[in-house]
Amino acid sequence: MKFMKLGTRPDTFYTEEATRSVISDVPGDLVIRINNISYLLHQLQFSLLPKCGLLQRLRSDSEDSHTVTIELHDIPGGEDAFEMCAKYCYGITINLSAHNFVSAFCAAKFLRMTEAVEKGNFVLKLEAFFNSCILEGWKDSVVTLQTTVKLTEWSENLGIFRRCVDSIVEKILTPPAQVTWSYTYTRKGFNKQQQSVPKDWWTEDISDLDIDLFRCIIIAIKSTYMLPPQLIGEALHVYACRWLPDATKITPPESSVSQTDDVAENHRKIIEIIVNMIPADKGSVSVGFLLRLLSIANHLGASTVTKTELIRRSSLQLEEATVSDLLFPTHSSSNKHYYDIDLVAAVLDSFLLLWRRTSPAPTENSQSMRSIRKIGKLIDSYLQVVARDINLPVSKVLSVAEALPDIARKNHDDLYKAINIYLKEHPELSKSDKKRLCRPLDCQKLSPEVRTHAVKNERLPLRTVVQVLFFEQEKGSRANDQRMSAQEQLLSRGKQIPLVRDELSKLQLDRHEQTSRLEGIGKAPAPSESSSRDHQKIKRTDKKMPLESEKKVAREEIEEEETRDGGSSRSKINARKIMKNRSGSDHSRDNATAIIIITTTMLVQMTNDDNAIRIRNSITITIKLITAVNKENQKIARKSREAKLKFVA
Repeated sequence: MKFMKLGTRPDTFYTEEATRSVISDVPGDLVIRINNISYLLHQLQFSLLPKCGLLQRLRSDSEDSHTVTIELHDIPGGEDAFEMCAKYCYGITINLSAHNFVSAFCAAKFLRMTEAVEKGNFVLKLEAFFNSCILEGWKDSVVTLQTTVKLTEWSENLGIFRRCVDSIVEKILTPPAQVTWSYTYTRKGFNKQQQSVPKDWWTEDISDLDIDLFRCIIIAIKSTYMLPPQLIGEALHVYACRWLPDATKITPPESSVSQTDDVAENHRKIIEIIVNMIPADKGSVSVGFLLRLLSIANHLGASTVTKTELIRRSSLQLEEATVSDLLFPTHSSSNKHYYDIDLVAAVLDSFLLLWRRTSPAPTENSQSMRSIRKIGKLIDSYLQVVARDINLPVSKVLSVAEALPDIARKNHDDLYKAINIYLKEHPELSKSDKKRLCRPLDCQKLSPEVRTHAVKNERLPLRTVVQVLFFEQEKGSRANDQRMSAQEQLLSRGKQIPLVRDELSKLQLDRHEQTSRLEGIGKAPAPSESSSRDHQKIKRTDKKMPLESEKKVAREEIEEEETRDGGSSRSKINARKIMKNRSGSDHSRDNATAIIIITTTMLVQMTNDDNAIRIRNSITITIKLITAVNKENQKIARKSREAKLKFVA
């Protein structure tokens, strides 16, 4: 910081009964009144009147008397600025710096202490100090610009404001390698002696400015198009952290000290100006910063335009967000829950609206699909955190969980984890709320590990457990069908190879030889009258009955058994009959279908909570039965395959 010292005499001003006087052998004959303070000075001694053109004119207009009284209530800078000018006239030592230059310069101009009145006057010396020291320094220019707030009109008319802004902008645009002046940079891990000048070295110093002055600096920088948008965004971020409340520590109004209307209005003004100055370039500011501004805007009651713009900008960069970026406390006094889940829901809705508009039919591995999958992962992870809030209602969770389209989740493992955490933290949840909470869960999209956990999870509603069991068995049946289909293809290929190789010899085989071979295997039908009929029978035994026909037969058998005996026991008899009449993968599938029918019937009949233990025991027994049947079917299928392989050989 630069200083200028003028005068050599010691300070002899003193106060007596609201009157400031100068110790002197000559009595005072000039009274200057400024607001509530009177100055008793001298007209000619120490050249007070000769140095001040305004006092000369006012003295001449007054009546001829021994003591002259002049009122200067409108002097810029008030009594402090006038006293500085008076001390200069008396030769008393004064120290000028960036802190008091503006008031001293405006007061000297007001008193007309110019070269036209006296050579080497006060205004000339102040201008020399301004040009050679203040404008050449970095912090001096910033401090001087800040002091213009109290004398805005005078500073603009005298050119102080414009020249300070130009000096600051010029230094900001200087390449970092050429920066030689002192600056403030208190970022963690930064050491001025060991590191080069950072690109955003100027952001902390200008954050001390008033919001209107700060806006002028940013607008002037943007108009040059010489700095990247990210640097301007960083300056906005530093300023917001300097002047706005911390979004992560804001408490509801009833539990915090109420702010004055002036402070709240100033905060609203700051956030609206910052939002308007954010560069249009995507990525100029981080999504975390945008979300913090949105949280603060909700707390301060900013304008709808400001909040809408923040929601739009946040949704454009939502893919870059982390879970910590979404965690903000609620600001509504009516909400008992801690996290502001409505903020996340609003940003998510805006993102989905734009996503549907730009990606009407996304394909797998496309950028649009990767984008929505990333958002789905983010939202499910966010739900796992907020689910621990004991006061969070089910409706808030569903508003976010159900907002995502089906393709946003490749699997529902993370969603299941969030639901399980919520059920664990809310043990008193009603049965209907549990069903509502599990509504967005798709049991078909759960991994085998999660399905195993879900079957044993006593917190889940029984309907969800039954769905998990059903899809678990259905997936197992499909897997068995695929394995059997692959094995049959291998068998058919094994048949074709020897037929091509030994076609003539096989056509000459005796029918009785084929019959004996089949009887040795134990699977071939009895010989018939013609070789063509035998061939058709062998082909029919190897061929698999179509799935729809098998299902129809199974249903007819179930209906027949139910008509004959009735009740759950009839279903069990039917299941045994199906076990006897089917083989291979069809055998396993029909057994599983029958068992699922039995289990579902039992669960439907047990609807009250008293039967919960019985239901879970039935489910456990069903699982064991399915496992046993599958093992038996695998043995039968293996024996059948061995027989067919022997036949082919």
